[in-house]
Amino acid sequence: MTHKQPQKILYVEDEPDIQTVALMALETIGGFIVKACSSGQEAVDAAPSFEPDLVILDVMMPGMDGPETMEALRKLPATADVDMIFMTAKVQSHEVERYRSMGAVDVIAKPFDPMTLASHIQAICDRQDENSGNAAEG
Repeated sequence: MTHKQPQKILYVEDEPDIQTVALMALETIGGFIVKACSSGQEAVDAAPSFEPDLVILDVMMPGMDGPETMEALRKLPATADVDMIFMTAKVQSHEVERYRSMGAVDVIAKPFDPMTLASHIQAICDRQDENSGNAAEG
């Protein structure tokens, strides 16, 4: 393999039930190292020491929402260039395009299938690697 696979995922989700299911899916099935955060601020605080390869953000959260959290993470050296994926139930095409225009590499629909979540994330990362290999600028 010539591209770097994500190993450490910073996962931000305020719903405990969803967080638990996703954590099990990512760690047990996907083999990822996951740092779960229950708020945007917690993610911003954890990111510098965790140094994730990928960030997965819930869109709708109290306090800092997903887009605000992404903006804050982009200001940190540890996460300035890290791929970020939004997770949301709002997946109409205009909403997905809005999230991508903010800088998200993709959007995963909720509810998600825990059995395929890790492979879905891997496919997104593989696609990003292919796209970055074809890009003329960074």
